[in-house]
Amino acid sequence: MKVVVADTYEQECLLAADVIEQVVREKPDCRIGLATGSSPVGMYKELGRRCREEGLDFSKADTVNLDEYVGLEPTHEQSYRYFMDVNLFDHINIDKANTYVAKGVGDVEENLREFNEVLAKKTIDVQVLGVGPDGHLGFNEPGEKLWDHAHKEFLDESTIDANQRFFASRDDVPRYAFTMGMGDIMRAKKLLMIINGNKQDAATKLLMDDKIDPKCPATFMKMHSDAVVFIEKKLADEIGYKG
Repeated sequence: MKVVVADTYEQECLLAADVIEQVVREKPDCRIGLATGSSPVGMYKELGRRCREEGLDFSKADTVNLDEYVGLEPTHEQSYRYFMDVNLFDHINIDKANTYVAKGVGDVEENLREFNEVLAKKTIDVQVLGVGPDGHLGFNEPGEKLWDHAHKEFLDESTIDANQRFFASRDDVPRYAFTMGMGDIMRAKKLLMIINGNKQDAATKLLMDDKIDPKCPATFMKMHSDAVVFIEKKLADEIGYKG
């Protein structure tokens, strides 16, 4: 696992965008695994700029997202389909028919069947990841065991607390989500994680501890043969990471 300490969040995003750009230019028909949340927003903005101004071409690429809330329509402002449209897809030349975000409404079993079917069709060339304060990846919450494939996950109270800022009230935060399994994530050819903000505990367990711990799913990145973590210097200093 390669760790890159960036001076600022803006630099993190530029360096992370470099990784995505290299994959897209080397393999135009690549599959990109995408994440939501605040961490990748700056990178998505930069990719949009490179598409508009530098000819970075997403026209042959396809994407699949890590997760989606159960119960939210794709037009809901807090759905992850809406997030991806607003933050990335509307700003690059990708065919939206080639972008996949799991359906949050409708028959649960059918939605999961479709999600797993999409994941099985093509290997992810690069998977974008953020990390929750408790170390969750996607919505794979800490626990005694983790799932291999896409599934419906009951969200931890800490996850609901972290996400309530996006909703009118805590009661409006969905209690369930569909998410890729840890196996789906680990089968990607390359993993790219952006860490910033108040993620001290998760960052410490990932970067300062040798354990692989299902109670901190992010630690599974240590086992991947091609994983890169971008961390802001302020956070690295806080946890004592020297590189």
